[in-house]
Amino acid sequence: MSQYKLQPAEKETLRNLAREYMTCALSDQQKRIQRLWADFNNGTMQRPMIMIDQIPWHEMDVDGSLVCTILHPYWHTVEQDLRRKIYQYRHMPADMVLPPYLCLPPILKDPDFRYMGIPVSETVVQTDAKNDIMSYQFHNQFETMADVEKIKQTYVAHDTEAEQAVLEEAAAVFSGIAPYYFEGIHLNMGLWDIISMWMSIEECYYALVDDPELLHAIMERCTQVALRWVQEADAGKLFDTASGICHCSCTLNKPFEDIPPVGSAKNGWVCAQAQLFSSVAPSVTREFEVAYMSRIFAQVGNVYYGCCERLDDRLETICTMPNLRKVSCRPWSDPDVFAEKLPKHIIMSNKPNPALVCAACSEPEEFRKHLRKVIAAAKRNGTRLEMILKDLSSVQYHPQRLWEAHKIMAEEVQNW
Repeated sequence: MSQYKLQPAEKETLRNLAREYMTCALSDQQKRIQRLWADFNNGTMQRPMIMIDQIPWHEMDVDGSLVCTILHPYWHTVEQDLRRKIYQYRHMPADMVLPPYLCLPPILKDPDFRYMGIPVSETVVQTDAKNDIMSYQFHNQFETMADVEKIKQTYVAHDTEAEQAVLEEAAAVFSGIAPYYFEGIHLNMGLWDIISMWMSIEECYYALVDDPELLHAIMERCTQVALRWVQEADAGKLFDTASGICHCSCTLNKPFEDIPPVGSAKNGWVCAQAQLFSSVAPSVTREFEVAYMSRIFAQVGNVYYGCCERLDDRLETICTMPNLRKVSCRPWSDPDVFAEKLPKHIIMSNKPNPALVCAACSEPEEFRKHLRKVIAAAKRNGTRLEMILKDLSSVQYHPQRLWEAHKIMAEEVQNW
């Protein structure tokens, strides 16, 4: 399959980037950070851990180091990932982890398997042509029980023929410079995110009142499909362990060299969320989310739960689900209530307010106060704390704002 072949100049570009990446990945600083993460995830926190993710990369380039030159779509992605990791390690590393090998993107037979055979019907509004963050208006595709039949069983499988062609080219490029592995599959079980794209959030809310049986039927069918994904990923040892990341959080609990690059459901991670349920009663979350997710989570060893939704008012219900390791605490959750209610074996995964960094007039001192409040809440309650600055859709083309936010985060956790 010659479509994965690179030109000599493109190979040299990747070799140079791989050398630079490996210098960072094998540094003493990385070894220290990885030990901190392993202790943290195993139950011993020396200090709160920090991450920065979902960066507005279209606004970050200050020196040309983010400009990609490879045109081939697959290898362009590899080049882009290396450039971004090196850039972040230079300017705002926080506690990012760099595996001592290159992570190659997996090639799936059905890359859109999460949509279960249903194309999303949407209207897109984009305010910045360079930004991949857009607004969407979704159109309802579920009116009656008969529409539940639209949901098809999709399958989780690698395109082994294409991946073999990638491996052959990777050997020609990276041998003697860096080891390389395919990442495994990242299973996001946020089924309500998918349903809201099939129906629109407004129609989901109406159906909770007017046609709850329809939503139960949709969730039951989606749960059956998702359980099959877990079975397939487990049987094929397809769960990602190579990256050490789940939903922007580091999952490292032992040295990378002791972790197989792909894993079973027992040592794998999934993430899930029901973001639209911030505006419903906790009892609705119990009925329409927890009852279904509990069946899925029971089949997987490690779960990261939550995203942008408020959860402090329903933690008792959320924490009944099995195998939770980390739960998201967004700015609209009260950190004192969250840290008090959260069981001590679960990590408080706080998401600092990105508006304090991204707004037209950023407020670094307000950002610092915001962090201190969260840190104090975790300390009072003996709660393990990680803080992940994410959802950074823009810094108004001032990348230094993000560097400054990084500096503030690092200072505050060092003062723990």
